[in-house]
Amino acid sequence: MSFKLFPTVIAGLLLAGCAGLTSPPVHESAPPPPLVVSRGECGAAQVQDRVGREFSLVLGEAIRAESGAAAMRVIRPGEAVTLDYRPDRLNVRLDEGDVISEIGCG
Repeated sequence: MSFKLFPTVIAGLLLAGCAGLTSPPVHESAPPPPLVVSRGECGAAQVQDRVGREFSLVLGEAIRAESGAAAMRVIRPGEAVTLDYRPDRLNVRLDEGDVISEIGCG
C-alpha cells in the first residue's frame, strides 16, 4: 500500500465509522395538561359579604372556616407577597384602616 493511498483509506474508514454513530431522535415529553381551576376553589364566593367590615383575628378565622380554604393570607397595603398562585388559598386584602377591601383566591 502506498503512502499516498493511506490518507484516503483512513478518511474513508473514519467516514464509514461515523455513519453508524447517528444519535437517536430526541423525544420531547408532552407538555403537562393545562391546570383547570374553578374560580371558587378557595371558597371566596361564600364570604364576599365580609368585604367592607373591619378585620379582626376572630373574623379572619371565621372567614377561613366558612370558605373552606386550605390556607388564608391577610394582605395589608404595601406588604410584600409572593406571586405564586394557589387556587386553594384565600387572600383577604385590607385597606389602610384594616377594613376588608377584597377577598379572592390566589
